[in-house]
Amino acid sequence: LSKPSQPAQPRVPDMEDNLTKYVLKPTVDFFKDSRKLLRRCAKPDKKEFQKIAFATSVGFFVMGFIGFFVKLIHIPINNIIVGA
Repeated sequence: LSKPSQPAQPRVPDMEDNLTKYVLKPTVDFFKDSRKLLRRCAKPDKKEFQKIAFATSVGFFVMGFIGFFVKLIHIPINNIIVGA
């Protein structure tokens, strides 16, 4: 006589499968891509570095003045609203 067959148990993903899929593989891919990027990058020459430094400093300067003027306008308006 044949044994009655039991329903097949669905396979529950193991913790190792999840660890590999969601942690290890993305981490390894990230480091591979990072190494590839660093190999392709080159150090900027002096002229290019000066351009980047100048553009960055102008950006800081402009953002600082925008913040200063916003604060300068905000103080009197806040004093009018609060009445202090």
